[in-house]
Amino acid sequence: MRQITWYSRFAKACPRFCGRPIVFGLAVGTILVWIITGPMFNYSNTWQLVINTATTIITFLMVFLIQSTQNRDTEAIQIKLDELIRATKGAHNSLLDIEELEEIQLDAFRAKYEALAELAREKVDNGILDTDTPEPDI
Repeated sequence: MRQITWYSRFAKACPRFCGRPIVFGLAVGTILVWIITGPMFNYSNTWQLVINTATTIITFLMVFLIQSTQNRDTEAIQIKLDELIRATKGAHNSLLDIEELEEIQLDAFRAKYEALAELAREKVDNGILDTDTPEPDI
């Protein structure tokens, strides 16, 4: 049985809720109310502190929720890509966990694929189709 933590449920629900147009409208409305009340409070330091504190707290918390959502989405996409590589005949299984490699190893893979792309562009420039599946030395 899959257990979902309260944070996971909250981290999924909050961005869905906050991304709705009505929530954006509420945020704009809050700012407008704050601006309109400025003269009533003589644009005091407390009046300014209220909006500064509120927006700082909201921003601080949203950064963590957005990062959580981004991490989950990236991991799900990576797993789907891994499955496509695994299930594709002729694909290189050595690419399955490529995101875990060090930067120098990634650079080596990138260089090989850039070379393949350059060869393909040269073929196209010479009127040759580039729809084959060349086998790089991976």
